[in-house]
Amino acid sequence: MHRSVYRFTFAEGTDMQEVEDTLILAILAVGCLCGEPAIRLDAGYAVDREQRIVAVDGTTETGRAVTRVFTGLAIHEYGDESFSVARSDDPLPTSPTAASARREPACVP
Repeated sequence: MHRSVYRFTFAEGTDMQEVEDTLILAILAVGCLCGEPAIRLDAGYAVDREQRIVAVDGTTETGRAVTRVFTGLAIHEYGDESFSVARSDDPLPTSPTAASARREPACVP
């Protein structure tokens, strides 16, 4: 399976605790649509506060949905110029705040 990881890099001055809270809100929102099992099995992420990076596993439809919702919330909350996002084929980084990489059938609209 081809892995896609979306890496968000936030500008200095952006509160990374708030960014992480925004990511959790995005995961909650997608969970309301796709169900808790899809989130538990598909929504992998990692946060590196020191490097100001959030990485989301976008390999599954559920992961891509989390990425889209998080992007929209981040634009609304912090502004379009406060972060950049790039897609990568690198593995999801490991960190103490990372969700384990999870796989299961994706959210179906």
